[in-house]
Amino acid sequence: MTQTTNPADTPCIICVAITGSLPTKDNNPAVPITVAEQIESTQEAFEAGATIVHCHVRDDQGQPTSDPDRFAALKEGLEKHCPGLIIQLSTGGRSGAGRARGGMLPLRPDMASLSVGSNNFPTRVYENPPDLVDWLASEMKVHDVKPEIEAFDLSHIVQAARMARDGRLRGPLYVQFVMGVKNAMPADEPIFDFYIETLKRLAPDAQWCAAGIGTEQLRINEWAVAKGGHTRTGMEDNVRLDRDTLAPSNAALVRRVVELCERHERPVATWQQARQILGLRAA
Repeated sequence: MTQTTNPADTPCIICVAITGSLPTKDNNPAVPITVAEQIESTQEAFEAGATIVHCHVRDDQGQPTSDPDRFAALKEGLEKHCPGLIIQLSTGGRSGAGRARGGMLPLRPDMASLSVGSNNFPTRVYENPPDLVDWLASEMKVHDVKPEIEAFDLSHIVQAARMARDGRLRGPLYVQFVMGVKNAMPADEPIFDFYIETLKRLAPDAQWCAAGIGTEQLRINEWAVAKGGHTRTGMEDNVRLDRDTLAPSNAALVRRVVELCERHERPVATWQQARQILGLRAA
């Protein structure tokens, strides 16, 4: 396993993606759907070691939505119960269409996800047309929201670096490698290493994170911890501890990453350290 840096040099930021757009209570009864459930689940994950929460919201029927009022209620509750936690809201395409995907950005969360290109998903195309990408990026600059670039493909890393060079994105970049989505990039370690190399070449001051989907979650978590990056876990990406065991909570998935950090002698970032590493405004 190739290491690109001394892991002890940088504390590992753990992001917890608590809900997503797809998992339901039929998949795992512990998936938090309501705002109240999401706040409780996040607080447990925060206490376990997560310092970023990646948020989606659902409507009264449990379907994904980009409703700014629901995001506002969630953000308010998280700020009250998890002081210092970095709040990252999703602008993903499963929750809305067009500019509705960025309707929550005026809430000024610490961060928001930003996909800078299109790619295949299991049953459809995940569309991120250039004009929408540019609008979302401009809104994030206006409202002082740091984007987390969701890289589902190598071209997304290249595009993010290009957008940072021409001023559409404010640096330094924070790029997340997403692997294991069916029909997109598989969990392949040589490709993972090439992602790191490419990002360092094109954006030397960038920080990177990695997320694995489904059964690839733990594998990607370990690669990221061992190679000096940051990582994401949570029920959006995976509802199981193993093939036969449902995860009892988001916190349980976070604790699994904390154990990886201990095994690789990697410190877990506090929320203060995470904000400093990412160059975020004070909580």
